[in-house]
Amino acid sequence: MAQKEEAAAAAAPAAPAAPASQNGEDLDDLDDPEKLKELIELPPFEIVTGERLPVNFFKFQFRNVEYSSGRNKTFLCYVVEAQGKGGQVQASRGYLEDEHAAAHAEEAFFNTILPACDPAVRYNVTWYVSSSPCAACADRIVRTLGKTKNLRLLILVGRLFMWEEPDVQAALRRLKEAGCRLRIMKPQDFEYVWQNFVEQEEGESKAFEPWEDIQENFLYYEEKLADILK
Repeated sequence: MAQKEEAAAAAAPAAPAAPASQNGEDLDDLDDPEKLKELIELPPFEIVTGERLPVNFFKFQFRNVEYSSGRNKTFLCYVVEAQGKGGQVQASRGYLEDEHAAAHAEEAFFNTILPACDPAVRYNVTWYVSSSPCAACADRIVRTLGKTKNLRLLILVGRLFMWEEPDVQAALRRLKEAGCRLRIMKPQDFEYVWQNFVEQEEGESKAFEPWEDIQENFLYYEEKLADILK
């Protein structure tokens, strides 16, 4: 059974880990979740922005695993399409990552990436997020959509965050009622993130390699989300 298990130590800064072990041995097996945990640096109490995230971050944080202990960050990849009265569309993209002890990535998006919406512009925003919003972030999204009628938001999530909690389930339903489209990332969506938001070596695009249980976990979370939103 798939479920979200956030690390209890999220409030304390994690010790940085280098891309190689201290004795100089390379840790290049990125398919091993335990080794990935060793490779990932967790900058404490800050929001990080950029255009493309490191490969090891994607492989660890976006994996739609059955148990997600240790994944105490949210990674949010976004595409913003702004269409003015003339019909011309301007698009921008990037990603945010957070520490759960500080501002969450969903909150940071509205504070830093899209702090204000021009009422004369129509905004279509797509998020690809490692896990679904917590109750507080869901409420922020609902408030923003309520006062910004020219904003359309689609959220695709790799995992459901604490989906068994009644307050989280209620928050997800409020998102739907507010007009936010919410769905689980399919294998094709993970591939899209890999191609468009993950660093590629020397400008060459390496093919996405799905993990073994990617389809099984997608179907599980899709069923759980459908039950919550019905």
